[in-house]
Amino acid sequence: MQDSMDIIKNVESIYDSNTAFNVLKDFENVLDELDLYVYTNWEDGEICEGPNIERHWVTCSFMWDKEQMPDPMGGKRLLDYDCKVRYKKETLLVPRKITKPDDIRPGTKKGKLDRKPVWVVEIQMPKKLIGDIIGEIDTTSYAEEPANDAAVQAQGEAQPADAAVVPDTAAAPEAAPQETI
Repeated sequence: MQDSMDIIKNVESIYDSNTAFNVLKDFENVLDELDLYVYTNWEDGEICEGPNIERHWVTCSFMWDKEQMPDPMGGKRLLDYDCKVRYKKETLLVPRKITKPDDIRPGTKKGKLDRKPVWVVEIQMPKKLIGDIIGEIDTTSYAEEPANDAAVQAQGEAQPADAAVVPDTAAAPEAAPQETI
């Protein structure tokens, strides 16, 4: 069972810790690079627990309303990258909006707690995957790559395929006879 106060405390701890915040950003970047957000409802998830950093794994739990379950095909996509995905039906305790005297908890001025059904998806991602995907992003190579230059593209397109192939005789020059003593 989830509690809205526990979720708020988890989010506060993420913002208080630079390490947790950076790990969560990297975790989300990996999900984005793996195109998880093209699947239905995956972009609507809210973090409810994590990131829990272990020796080889980073684990985060995300929450959705019961009616907005994320598409299981997105979770299946993560399995191809050695991630572990667990789906759980849980309830979230949320305070009731006070509209009448019956909505108040006895002896307090706070609203009664209602149970709201939610889906919780726990994703356990290998640290190696995060390092591999985040390490591939290199913005310095964008400026050095001439592939976007129109003149280079036009020059590359004008060359016929036969001219691009090097004949075998030119590729391997004959060895000159050597004199032995």
